[in-house]
Amino acid sequence: MPQINILPKEVYQLIAAGEVVERPSSVVKEMIENSVDAGAKNITVEIKNGGSTYIRITDDGCGIARSEVKKVFISHATSKIKASDDLDKIGTLGFRGEAMASISAVAKVQLLTRTPDEEIGTRYEIAGGQELDFSDAGCPVGTTIVVADIFFNTPARMKFLKKDVTEANAVAGVVERIAVSHPEISFRFIRDGKQTLITSGNGDLKSTIYSVFGREFANSLIPVDYEINNMRVSGFVTKPSMSRKSRGMQFFFINSRLVKSQTAMAALEQAYRNSIMVGRFPGCVLNIECNSSFVDVNVHPAKIEVRFANEKPVFELVYYGVKNAIEMLDTPKEAHFSAPRPTQTTVNGKIDFFKPKEEVPTQIQFKQESNPDDFWRVASPDVVRDKSPKSEEAQNYVEESTTTAKLDLSKFTKPATSNEQQANNEPETQEQTKPLPKQEKAESVEVPDFRLVGEIFKTYIIIEMDGDCYMIDKHAAHERMNFEALKASTEIVSQVLLSPVAVRLSREEYNAVLSNLDLYSKCGFAIEDFGNSTVLVRECPSILDGEDVSGLVEETASKLLDGKTDITPEQMDWIFHSASCRAAVKAGDKTSPYEMELFVKKLLANPNIRYCPHGRPVMIKLSKYDIEKQFGRIQ
Repeated sequence: MPQINILPKEVYQLIAAGEVVERPSSVVKEMIENSVDAGAKNITVEIKNGGSTYIRITDDGCGIARSEVKKVFISHATSKIKASDDLDKIGTLGFRGEAMASISAVAKVQLLTRTPDEEIGTRYEIAGGQELDFSDAGCPVGTTIVVADIFFNTPARMKFLKKDVTEANAVAGVVERIAVSHPEISFRFIRDGKQTLITSGNGDLKSTIYSVFGREFANSLIPVDYEINNMRVSGFVTKPSMSRKSRGMQFFFINSRLVKSQTAMAALEQAYRNSIMVGRFPGCVLNIECNSSFVDVNVHPAKIEVRFANEKPVFELVYYGVKNAIEMLDTPKEAHFSAPRPTQTTVNGKIDFFKPKEEVPTQIQFKQESNPDDFWRVASPDVVRDKSPKSEEAQNYVEESTTTAKLDLSKFTKPATSNEQQANNEPETQEQTKPLPKQEKAESVEVPDFRLVGEIFKTYIIIEMDGDCYMIDKHAAHERMNFEALKASTEIVSQVLLSPVAVRLSREEYNAVLSNLDLYSKCGFAIEDFGNSTVLVRECPSILDGEDVSGLVEETASKLLDGKTDITPEQMDWIFHSASCRAAVKAGDKTSPYEMELFVKKLLANPNIRYCPHGRPVMIKLSKYDIEKQFGRIQ
């Protein structure tokens, strides 16, 4: 039987440090929270090399008395709580007394501090849990802490640190979020000698948001201020027209503490229902103020997750607060969908969201956003699609190509009496039409005979083949064609955008994109850092339009941020999925009979295209037997 050992102090300190100190950003978070709890009005954060070699945090708080300095680095020593009852009403950001002990166990720490009652400050140095210096020092009132060489005594942990730019962006994200949660405090962030952030500290949340997230996001906000059941929600949410492809700009705070709350997130998005498109998400900066006994923050080592005594009041608070703010807009809401509203149970005139309700099928009316002249675009490794108006020479070049790159609808403005007649029709003028690219010369699979019946709902193509009826989802099929073409290309053909696209991201998304520039390059994108949480896209795959780029980068950045896989081929598939979907014809786009026939031939020539990249079928079969049985012809 294995012997039970009592671990030495230095070993269990390293184990405990692993729960608190994951990377430089977690060190910065803990120390800033201590500065906020100390009543600081000005906090400066400085890092070098992503924070792995140097972190300096200076505040003008109350300071630490000389007799208390050594206690700071003892495990579970804190000034925030005294008894177990205090855990039920925590009003400070820190309270466990673990942070400084954990940091000093894996780094070299120097502390300078002085209280208003002391004439001389105190210097204290500790490294790897071992005291190095305790002496007098000249310093202003407040505290300055320098943390150097994180994980110097645990090289195995150091290997898990990412690139300096990634770690620095993570630190910047922490500073930004705490700055937004405390607009009454002035924050400065210095990165490798360059000041990248400063907030006024005047208490105006809107100006702080402007300083942190930029003008575009700040100008898209509408105020929220709602109070019910002794709770209050305040802050800002984005206008419905400024929705995003990800939740990266949603920030929730409980009593000025940054948290992740599924309840608040669900309430926010429920309030925007029927105001924004499906698959789009609002942004927000919302602070929920409630009695500290109503929320338990002692459920996660990083204190990022909380537990409410009752979720329902929180949901209703956020829902009605945001809903009222949206309805107060002067401009009418942008409605992209029309759907019958399900009957919902009400309690005292308000919707009871926690009571099960009957599901009602929703009919979606697709808004036609794509140009009808932009159809059946399929990725090609040999042809770069020109975005500018084509000259006669350029048109001839496309016509000579052996690969289908684009089919123009303008050639087929009049209905044809038959497929053969329409195929032989010649355009009357050059202005009315553009030449069609030729089909691929070599097709390995013989296309079976079929008869084009037509199209329903401007979405599903119907054909008759081998005595059966088939329905084809033109968007799903075209999406899969694009996806297979991109995957089959040994080198993705890119196009240089006439005007580079600037994409503003959340700090985490920005970090994810910069950490995967090589991945985007393999997928046909040329992306560079533009600073201030913005990336600049100069090139994209030739199948995409410039207006597709911003949404694609946002969506793929969100997936990379989830970190569900580090396998490059699978990550490339994510990007190809998004590009293929955006380049495909949309449900609701008008399609001529000739184009439908051309498309069906291409689909049937490739038996592997039977499901879209998301797993939905592109074609379903209705046999003659099933149809006749429905009509009672067969018993």
